[in-house]
Amino acid sequence: MSKNLYAFLLSTIAGISTLIGFLFIYIHKDRDTMVSKALGFASGVMLTISIIDLIPSSFLLITKNYSKITSLFFILIGFLIGVIISSLINKRVGEQSKNGLKLYKLGIIAMLVIMLHNIPEGIATFITSTNNVKLGLILTIAIALHNIPEGISISIPIYYSTNSKFKAFLYTFISGMSEPFGALISYLFLSRFVNDTLLGIIYSIIAGMMINISINELYKEAINYNKKNTIVYFILGGFIMILNHILFG
Repeated sequence: MSKNLYAFLLSTIAGISTLIGFLFIYIHKDRDTMVSKALGFASGVMLTISIIDLIPSSFLLITKNYSKITSLFFILIGFLIGVIISSLINKRVGEQSKNGLKLYKLGIIAMLVIMLHNIPEGIATFITSTNNVKLGLILTIAIALHNIPEGISISIPIYYSTNSKFKAFLYTFISGMSEPFGALISYLFLSRFVNDTLLGIIYSIIAGMMINISINELYKEAINYNKKNTIVYFILGGFIMILNHILFG
């Protein structure tokens, strides 16, 4: 098997793991409890990935070519761009409404943000795997593990707002397939041009989007279900899971 084909296979495996999150729609039948748990958990996951993984990774990548002060400036600008982009997505998808539309909107926003998150992951997996097969496999396993809660954050809101398992599966699948799409982009266009600075800025933009979505959308919607203790526990659960994965995974 060629290195390029192997890299595509690994990125596809990492992306497909997002569908494991879809299976959680079969676990709990109480809508309010399940939604509050899922949104709280997704909020904790996104916050932790952003603060403990994406932003430090962005800093380390950019400081390879620039001073620490300049790197922090790039990160701040990227972060603000991410907040603006996620706010525009939120506005574009639709304003808060009744009859489950708000929950549906959250699922769509989560899908779009996670797709943007997965594309650079696919690029990173492809480039890493073509240069170091063993390291590429380790990276794939790490990405696959944190793609599972990302799948939950898409499938649960979509399912409970539409009562359609097919839509929940489809949107989660589309999000997961953005991983090999990133690998394809890398293979066709970017493998020669992607550098540490560009990747670092992309990570800071995604961090801004994720933090904005987790606080202003996921958490705010979760507390509407009057399960405050449950939400806190599942935010902490998301935090602990990702922290454990980053430190020991």
